[in-house]
Amino acid sequence: EVQLVESGGGLVQPGGSLRLSCVTSGFVFSSYTMTWVRQAPGAGFEWLAVINSAGGGIKYGSSLKGRFTVSRDNSKNTLYLQMDNLEPGDTAMYYCGRAARYDWPPSPDYWGRGTQVTVSS
Repeated sequence: EVQLVESGGGLVQPGGSLRLSCVTSGFVFSSYTMTWVRQAPGAGFEWLAVINSAGGGIKYGSSLKGRFTVSRDNSKNTLYLQMDNLEPGDTAMYYCGRAARYDWPPSPDYWGRGTQVTVSS
């Protein structure tokens, strides 16, 4: 069974940082492109980043302004999203996904249940 479990969300003040993790199981993680997406309250999904299977190919959504960094550790079957200089507008549920191929926007076939990030003073 394919599983993706996000963690690392929480409440953080503006300007702070968080590191999200997505631990996966049930498939060969090193063979798949992975992606992060978020959904703010009352809004649609926003694609954040996609990273190819080896980690050498990365694309980011244009709204991130260089504040987020996606990475992966294939030895740990884990995807990461480092988020710096967080803003209230980053408040959202964050999801990781497994993508069928490396393109933009990504086309995930499996999703995690998400982790909530709230940026507030």
